[in-house]
Amino acid sequence: MVRLLRVLGTTLLMLLIAGAAPTLAQSQPASPAAAIPTPAPARRPQRIWPTRDPHSPGFVAATELPDGSVPPATANGNFIIGPTHPPAPELTVQPGVPQGTVIEFTMSSADSKLYPGIARDPGTFGTADPNDPAKMVVTTSHPAPYVRHVAVYVPKQYVPGTVAPFIVGADGPDHLLFTALDNLIAEHKVPVMIAISIGNGGGDAQGSERGLEYDTMSGRYAEFVETEVLPRVEAEAHVKLTKDPDGRATTGGSSGGSCALIMAWYHPELYHRVLTYSGTYVNQQWPYNPDTPHGAWEFHEHLIPNSARKPIRIWMEVGDRDILNPNALHDNMHDWVMANENMAKVLAAKGYQYQFVFARNAGHVDRAVRLQTLPEALEYVWHGYPIAGAKD
Repeated sequence: MVRLLRVLGTTLLMLLIAGAAPTLAQSQPASPAAAIPTPAPARRPQRIWPTRDPHSPGFVAATELPDGSVPPATANGNFIIGPTHPPAPELTVQPGVPQGTVIEFTMSSADSKLYPGIARDPGTFGTADPNDPAKMVVTTSHPAPYVRHVAVYVPKQYVPGTVAPFIVGADGPDHLLFTALDNLIAEHKVPVMIAISIGNGGGDAQGSERGLEYDTMSGRYAEFVETEVLPRVEAEAHVKLTKDPDGRATTGGSSGGSCALIMAWYHPELYHRVLTYSGTYVNQQWPYNPDTPHGAWEFHEHLIPNSARKPIRIWMEVGDRDILNPNALHDNMHDWVMANENMAKVLAAKGYQYQFVFARNAGHVDRAVRLQTLPEALEYVWHGYPIAGAKD
């Protein structure tokens, strides 16, 4: 009997560890008010991808930094950070620092000439073309309306009526970016700039509006921003935006990151500065385009190596546990770590001004890494642009 009780006790303990019973934090309320349990929303388990070693054969040679530090904002090249990621002070609201104003509005697909809207049926996905494993076939995508949210950050230091530099961000609103800009502008580390944080049109990947906007290898999204978003921004926020491409930046994570580079690559007369986290430089484009058959994988496979250097300055990051082949295309072009490593290689070979950060102990668009690195990344991207009040 004693032995049986021990076995039952061990089994119960294993069930508790495995999550079959409430966690300690859930079972012991912090206060009497918390005694009544509140059902937690269902969450899809986050997949853990294999951890890659930044010193793996074929990866770029990189400088390993002391744990907890970030590269200098003036340094080009490849760097390794982590495994711990302390948040930068600029990502916290600081006493006495002027805070900008955020103006918000929505945009409807009914008013768009470039993106009237599509969606993929819920619970459906594409399949690999049996004749080409690098091509995704999606049969459940159809026209569908959307409403997107746009948030515009205007710093306290902006002088009404003056022309200002700006940064365009994907998957908005991005309040971390706004907080970072409050502090960096006050420290004279970046120019007094407008931040335009644009929500996507919905869904994800092939067959969705977000996938169409962010993963398509063309200038269409930059043209959408230029002709449909920026005029609304100037009207709603009462600002004037520069036409100088050196005073325009793009940013995003995942497909929003590849979109940021796509905007500058196809329209370098509009954008010169790019900042990406876990950029989706993989074969994600849909519909298929024979001019760029491998989607954003073409950046490091053909486009950058085979093109004259463009006036683009880029900061990019990838995590050691970033995504590896998450869909039906087993085409060897869905490894986010390898894609970003390849990007660093070709950017260096062509003489681009770039900084590549490989983050240990980090997943896809890792929040802790972003909290640690975003201020330095913004400083790097805007290096060389005139900053009023900055020390030489």
